[in-house]
Parts: sequence; C-alpha cells; structure tokens
Amino acid sequence: MSLDAIARPSGAFAMVAMDQRESLRHMFDLAGDGRPDDDALIAFKVAVAAELGPLASGFLADRQYGFEAVRAELPASTGLILAVDALEQASGGPVEDTSLDESALEGIPDQVVALKLLLIWRRDDRREARVQLAARFIEAARERGLLSVLEPVVRAAPGETGFDADEAIREAARELSALHPDLYKAQVPLAGMGDERAQRTASAALEDCMTGPWVVLSQGVERERFADAVRAACLEGASGFLAGRALWSDLVGSRALRDDLRTRAADRLRVLCDIVDESARPWRDA
Repeated sequence: MSLDAIARPSGAFAMVAMDQRESLRHMFDLAGDGRPDDDALIAFKVAVAAELGPLASGFLADRQYGFEAVRAELPASTGLILAVDALEQASGGPVEDTSLDESALEGIPDQVVALKLLLIWRRDDRREARVQLAARFIEAARERGLLSVLEPVVRAAPGETGFDADEAIREAARELSALHPDLYKAQVPLAGMGDERAQRTASAALEDCMTGPWVVLSQGVERERFADAVRAACLEGASGFLAGRALWSDLVGSRALRDDLRTRAADRLRVLCDIVDESARPWRDA
C-alpha cells in the first residue's frame, strides 16, 4: 500500500485527527460542560467525522470511543488511520508515556489503511526502549500490509535543565525518522511562533533531520497561527498536516456543533487544503 491512500491527488496530506481520548474529556470540562460521559465523546467524534471527513485525505480515529460509528461516516475517498497507542495519562493531565495497544492490533477493521503510534520522546533511561517500540510498531504495520504513521512528541526528562523543545524535536527526528516509518508526524517548529522567516528557517532545520516524508501536527500551536505554520513547513519540505485541535478545539461544547463544524471548521480545513496543494512537497519527492 502506498501513501496515496491518505494523500490528496497533489501528493500532499490534509488529514484530520480525532483520536483524542481523556484529553478530549478534559477539553469538555474546560469548556464548562463538566466531565462528559463516553456518549458525549462519541457524539463529538462522529460529528467531526461526518462534517470534516469528506474534506480530508485521511482521518485518524481511536478504537475506544465510537470507532464503528466514526468509520460509517467516512467516504471511501478518506483514508482511515487507526491509533494503536495505549496512553499513560492522569485525569486532566498530559500523556506521560505510551505503549503499543496489542488489543487494537487484533482483527484490524476493514477500511483501515494506516496505523498511528504516539511516542513520548525524552532523554531518559527509557530512550532506547522507545526507539525499539517505534521499530516494533513500524514492523507491526508492515506485517499487516498497512501504512505506519509515527508521532513523536518531545518532553523534558525529570531533572533536565535548559530543555530546548526545538532542539529536541530535531534530535527526535534524526533518531526516529531513520527507522523509516511511512510517514513522520512532527511538532511545529517554534510552536508556530515568530514571523515567516523564523518559521521557514526552523522548518528547514527540521527538514534537514528527516528521512522520508513528514507532516506537522497542531497541538501546542495557537489556532490562528496554524495555517501560516503549515505553509512555512511545507515550503521547506513538509508534505502537509495531520491536525485536530486547530480545526475543532473551540467547538467543544458548542450547542450548534454540526452547523459550526460545517461552517467554521470546514472553512479552516479548506484553507489548509489549498495551502498544502500549493506549497507542500508531494510525498513521492521526499
């Protein structure tokens, strides 16, 4: 299987992430709705799939919350990506570590074309074990005839001083893209801050560390800055994006969710699709 399964005809990627689990529950809490039950999470995910899925080249979902209902909303033209990461995460807190969810790997549902693993990258005593985890994930996808999407997110190790997130993002890219996942999902350089020149310089430095095609994620980037960050990254070698929060985070708790997704979120996605078609490096050229 080739990356065309999750790419636009241009060879660029415009993919929607909707695999958030406890972090989505926390977002509802922050929106003033209290701690939602599982049905509320599922309803949100299904709505995002229905309204944004047809515009996306790929759609990332988890198996825990409403997978079958989400899958039913996606057209055949949208490649379905399944998250197979088990998350270590305290209520309301960030993901601290991950492992491969063996149960999610059993009986991969029809329509799934790719698997995704979130990997927390730190300079600690588990660093090599995480490299081995990434390698096992890539091999597990390959054995099943599926694409692998690797998503390293860098964090400071306990007691680490002078932590530079961008330096860590580049170091992680050198180490982990060399394992040859089909697609590497990277944090946006400078967290999307700075002017175009700064963004392009930082993106070019990240490109120099990459082996193979890569896209950017939106977590940690201000929503109104994400489109410019995507453009800068694409002009310096990225092939697109796989993003959730930049598209729909301000709609969590909306009383007119479907309408807001159909207008505000869909408009954002269309703008991003145009950007990657114009600026991204086609994955075959990576």
